[in-house]
Amino acid sequence: MMDALDVTVRIVAVFLAFLLLPLLVGQTEHKVMAHMQGRVGPMYAGGFHGWAQLVADGVKFAQKEDVVPDGADRRVFQLAPALALIPYLLVLVAIPVAPGRGVVQALDAGIFFVLAVMGVGILGSLMGGWASANKFSLLGGLRTAAQLMAYELPMLLAAASVAMAAGTLSLPGILGVWEWWWLPWQLVGGVVFFTAGLAELQRPPFDAPIADSEIIFGAYTEYTGLRFALFLLAEYAGIVVLSALTAVLFLGGWHGPSADGLGWLWMLLKTGVLAFGVIWLRVSYPRLREDQIQRLAWTALVPLALFQIALTGVVKVVM
Repeated sequence: MMDALDVTVRIVAVFLAFLLLPLLVGQTEHKVMAHMQGRVGPMYAGGFHGWAQLVADGVKFAQKEDVVPDGADRRVFQLAPALALIPYLLVLVAIPVAPGRGVVQALDAGIFFVLAVMGVGILGSLMGGWASANKFSLLGGLRTAAQLMAYELPMLLAAASVAMAAGTLSLPGILGVWEWWWLPWQLVGGVVFFTAGLAELQRPPFDAPIADSEIIFGAYTEYTGLRFALFLLAEYAGIVVLSALTAVLFLGGWHGPSADGLGWLWMLLKTGVLAFGVIWLRVSYPRLREDQIQRLAWTALVPLALFQIALTGVVKVVM
């Protein structure tokens, strides 16, 4: 009975985090962009600090008509938003947020699991772009595929460096042996991992697959109402997952003062700071061209990730 209760509590906690944290990131993005770019609209909806902006957006999406193009592959078109969103829910199951029992399911190959499942989420964009019967959507889907192939490799290599250092593929196992001096040692890998994750999420400045000024809105051009909202929710859920993984692999996760009791708080703080960084990058940098995105991956991030692995090997031998 206690085991069943424990599993139920953990599952409920994951669902609550999955439902609330992406919405919190979305609301924060509205406010941060409003402050940084002088956008007064989101600061007045509902009164104090524009608290009703997120509610207004939700009502707007719910009222929109659900339109499916005549020439679309209807079933694939309708399934794409769910396929884009659900993988991030599965990833949250394996991310440790506190020492001890602060993870829903500890996996021996946790790194491979989370990276593989995150890669599946990209298929939602590919399916939406292909099934929409729209040339702009198809072009956005092809850009998504090219971006995935380019940035999956440096992301995996950067994560492999941490696994080599810790001697385990388990996320709780990595945090169990993590030391503070890993911060400067794994810094290059952390930058590569975070940058590659941004590109896989198609967040600015890597938003060429969406590029509203070029291809309308990429793979999501034909989506309306709640289906479009699911794609947006998947983007914000991806920000939470990417920030949490970066915090676990490169920033020590729950490690900090009084980690036994406040480890969950340190994990949330680190995740929140990284999520703010994602928003700040959107406001601060212009979109990269498609050729610049590919050049950055193959001529900068992959060599840096290989350098990080080599450095990890040298440090392991010396230690």
